[in-house]
Amino acid sequence: MSVVKSSLSETDLKTVGNALQGALVDLVDLGLVAKQVHWNVVGPRFRSVHLQLDEVVVTARQHSDVVAERASAMGVNPDGRAASVASGSAIGEVPSGWIKDTDAVKILVDALGAVIARMRERIEATDEPDPITQDILIGLTADLEKHAWMFQAESA
Repeated sequence: MSVVKSSLSETDLKTVGNALQGALVDLVDLGLVAKQVHWNVVGPRFRSVHLQLDEVVVTARQHSDVVAERASAMGVNPDGRAASVASGSAIGEVPSGWIKDTDAVKILVDALGAVIARMRERIEATDEPDPITQDILIGLTADLEKHAWMFQAESA
């Protein structure tokens, strides 16, 4: 049952709903991964990496809210439950324990790369059915790519 009726066809709504749900899962997990690494990073570049990780968390949380609210506005129930995030995320598992600053950077480069690749697929998928959703995905991908650039520069 949906209390919100979308102006999209059922087929288009399914495409858009899948894109938004996938984006939500990846963003929630990215925020969790960045925070986990943030709490456990150690090494000579601790402070700069620690602060940079918090910037990723803020970006992921802000965009996850926008994505979830767009889904709701379209009549699609957003699902950010832990089980849904764990089963649907593209991000690999973060090791337990202390994480060397160089390893922290690699973890984030890999996580951001995985999420960005999937966001670009969603951008393509939403081009025809819903340019508004596509615009949201483009904006959040630009922010993620900026973070990816900064973490890649850390590892140069």
